[in-house]
Amino acid sequence: MSLWELLILAVGLSMDAFAVSVCKGLSVRELKPKNMACVGLYFGGFQALMPLLGYYLGVQFQALIQEFDHWIAFALLSLIGLSMIREARGEADSLDDSFTVRAMLPLAVATSIDALAVGVTFAFLQVRILPAVTFIGVITCALSAAGICIGHAFGAKYKSRAEILGGVVLILIGVKILLEHLGVLDAVFFFFA
Repeated sequence: MSLWELLILAVGLSMDAFAVSVCKGLSVRELKPKNMACVGLYFGGFQALMPLLGYYLGVQFQALIQEFDHWIAFALLSLIGLSMIREARGEADSLDDSFTVRAMLPLAVATSIDALAVGVTFAFLQVRILPAVTFIGVITCALSAAGICIGHAFGAKYKSRAEILGGVVLILIGVKILLEHLGVLDAVFFFFA
């Protein structure tokens, strides 16, 4: 795998984490460097960890991973998105501006679960795994840190609307992941091609 192919893959894998980081930035009242570091390290760390795990698990669990990964990502992102919408509508007590393990872990897992299957693919391609996952982690870390800044800047002016939009985006990302893995999007693109 060339460096360019790995870069494209890393950016592609990090797009869900970037979008969630933007949404997380919408709920932050005061953005601090430690918030950027937290989001970057959680998302970048999990984007590096999941393909590494996938690589070592290999083909034994490929069918099991592909069978459930989309449902897990869909459920986690939908629940988080619905929570954001409820909070924006005033049904919750406060915005979820928490960076605790309880707040960040589900987001990190949901946005990196597809990377597990990529790791299995790396095993087939005989990719040098440590440089590859390090590169993926660094790219995701940087894009996630930038995403929270972008979300915070946007959310400062349009907090309620932006949080509703962020919740909808999370739900749509979950639906997209689900539809891709169920083959619905392939059928739609084939029909219109």
